[in-house]
Amino acid sequence: MDEYGCAGCREGDGFESSISMAFQPIVDLTSKSVWAYEALVRGPKGEAASSVLRLVTPANIYSFDQRCRVTAIAKAVAAGVLETDARLSINFLPNAVYSPKACIQLTLQTAAKTGFPADRLIFEFTENEQMGDPSHVTAIIETYRQIGFRTALDDFGAGYANLSLLARFRPDFIKLDMDLLRGIDADSTRQHIVEAVVGLAKNLGLGVVAEGIESAGELATVRQLGINLAQGYFLAKPAFEKLPEVRIA
Repeated sequence: MDEYGCAGCREGDGFESSISMAFQPIVDLTSKSVWAYEALVRGPKGEAASSVLRLVTPANIYSFDQRCRVTAIAKAVAAGVLETDARLSINFLPNAVYSPKACIQLTLQTAAKTGFPADRLIFEFTENEQMGDPSHVTAIIETYRQIGFRTALDDFGAGYANLSLLARFRPDFIKLDMDLLRGIDADSTRQHIVEAVVGLAKNLGLGVVAEGIESAGELATVRQLGINLAQGYFLAKPAFEKLPEVRIA
């Protein structure tokens, strides 16, 4: 499956199953507009992400990662993202990047072919024990920054080594884990923690996204704590192959 990858993909198995994407907005609470859409992998008929991820193996992970990038861009353009000013945020697997410069070429080609500006692409990655070589991840982020992409560290506050990885990787954004924000409007301890994280991010020049917002109280509280980018069911649920309507009060 050469069309889906570089040397790493060709040396492994191709990811043969069909996939599609759902899109969930990240809202700018200051301008009350959609700042970005996150692409979330789905089965070809909208099946849950788990139905796709269970098919990923060490042999086809390179091809799968490439397939996700290409599909995310193509489906977002088909859904009308070019008619907006929104960015597109794509999840990627650091262990699936064979070579930062080689593996990104198909993404760049797809963006050019569809007319999607490459500087509106954001790549999200999650800290976990299976990340592999941190120096490889650093090289990926530095390469992406040189190209003009932005990067985001997802699920910040859920992992065991977030602060050390933040110092090493220096992403453009951190996305606060939804468990840290759940019920924050009625939990002063969580408020103090998030307030400290927001202050740290500000000092480091990082943007902060509040994930998993599910109530008006949570939304109001994160705004009071200085967060102006938010995502969650209260604002909009993911929509399969289309850009969802957003609830912005």
